[in-house]
Amino acid sequence: MKHYLYWTLLCLGLLTVACSREPMEPETGSLSIQLNNVVGSSELAMNGTVYTNAAGEAFTVSKFDYFVSNIRLRKADGSDYVIPQDSSYFLVREADAASQTLRLNHIPLDKYTGLSFVVGVDSLRSVSGIEKRKGVLDPGDSHTAGMYWDWNTGYIFLKLEGTSPAAAVDATGLRNYRFHVGLFGGYRAQTINNLRTVSLTFAGQQAAPATTGTSTIQVHADVQKVFDGPTRLSLAQTSDIMVSPKSADVANNYANMFSFAGLTNTER
Repeated sequence: MKHYLYWTLLCLGLLTVACSREPMEPETGSLSIQLNNVVGSSELAMNGTVYTNAAGEAFTVSKFDYFVSNIRLRKADGSDYVIPQDSSYFLVREADAASQTLRLNHIPLDKYTGLSFVVGVDSLRSVSGIEKRKGVLDPGDSHTAGMYWDWNTGYIFLKLEGTSPAAAVDATGLRNYRFHVGLFGGYRAQTINNLRTVSLTFAGQQAAPATTGTSTIQVHADVQKVFDGPTRLSLAQTSDIMVSPKSADVANNYANMFSFAGLTNTER
């Protein structure tokens, strides 16, 4: 009986020690990235408001949509926290205010000094089976409608459309322009790779995930930069850009359209 009691107590003691050595689940919170689409210093207004691009051409905007994916948060120690990929695809539409807030959950409680993300949908996910492409990546979903080329089997990374008196008259008899930029390097044959990575710092500030409130990173996306970046684009010269080599100029420009605009850390 004494031996039985001894071994029982020993096993309980070893179990207690083993349990005490199990790693504790890290505390987590939530962060939001607020994408504010602008034209220069003004909020983007669609369908009627006239702007002037860097080439001096008047233009309006009727559509402005783009994919954001593969988000990383830069820690104060210089390392990155990588958002799990299945939770890291977003389709931002100017016509859908809710889509402009990217909610990131289960973020380790740490101090973050910057972030990076990809504009577009990476090549691996682009060629994955449909079971791996749910939510905003589902080509048949109503929210994704218009952002997938069935004929080219690929996502449109950024779509900008509108009118301009500088644009050539199109098949409808109107002076429309359209930039539909995709291409990830090719699957069966090589293509242009228009995936672009954006890196932003928080200007010396630190974002902290919220456990009971709201912590928001404000980011501006400037339509003007689509026209004016490493390459200045003129609608009089080219008003319809899709899969041509000119699409790389648009991609290089939109890689520079994002800027850090502020932080809001609010605990309730």
